[in-house]
Amino acid sequence: MSAIPSSLPPLVEVTRDAYGVPGVVRLTLNRPDAFNALSEALIDALQGELAALAKSDARAVVIAAAGRAFCAGHDLREMRAAPSHEYYAKLFERCSKMMLAIQKMPQPVIARVQGVATAAGCQLVAMCDLAVAADSARFAVSGINLGLFCSTPAVPLSRNVSRKAAFEMLMTGEFIDAQKALREGLVNRVVPADELDAAVTALAASLCAKPREAVAAGKGLFYRQIEMGIEAAYQLAGQTMACNMMTEPALDGVQAFIEKRGAK
Repeated sequence: MSAIPSSLPPLVEVTRDAYGVPGVVRLTLNRPDAFNALSEALIDALQGELAALAKSDARAVVIAAAGRAFCAGHDLREMRAAPSHEYYAKLFERCSKMMLAIQKMPQPVIARVQGVATAAGCQLVAMCDLAVAADSARFAVSGINLGLFCSTPAVPLSRNVSRKAAFEMLMTGEFIDAQKALREGLVNRVVPADELDAAVTALAASLCAKPREAVAAGKGLFYRQIEMGIEAAYQLAGQTMACNMMTEPALDGVQAFIEKRGAK
């Protein structure tokens, strides 16, 4: 793969202390002319930023996008340039690694969604821990219309919305609007487009106000237990809670509640 000239704008713009909230980092997909389609280079750039942030002191991450669309999925022109099974297998492996990095990192990740989020773009929304959408946003997993079942987007989609709702989206390829995405559980909040940044700011600030240790432990536990049987999930939850109780913020928080004072 040829190197990207340094004179070009970055594929992922990084904004620290975004929205004026210390600890919030915004990663902005920056291929607006291509509706932020996930090219190989964009996947690698986003993977690199996520990996770096996972080891940083960031408190919350926002994935946003430049232009009219959030993300139109994979770059189909790039995918058709040199078709082979080996190439496609490696491409989807790289994309899946990037998607999983969102779930594995200790910080909560918020999708800031405007315009359309289709195929792997809808997958990206579903993989984020939280999502705030403009009321004009639309979502689809439309590969089926091209003869390509959206198999990888099906993984997080079926873990976010009901089975029948996910199956309908995957099999029809039809768009759903922001309000239906909210009802189905794909997004957390829907607001007018001009209030999108304010809503993201409020949510990010709320997350940053919580003890870092509890947030990180809670995110890790949430995703691990959801894939387990109920007995194993309770065992893991109990172990996690016992460890959490021994952290300084938890010990002080409980004591503050008993003494009816504010936590330190």
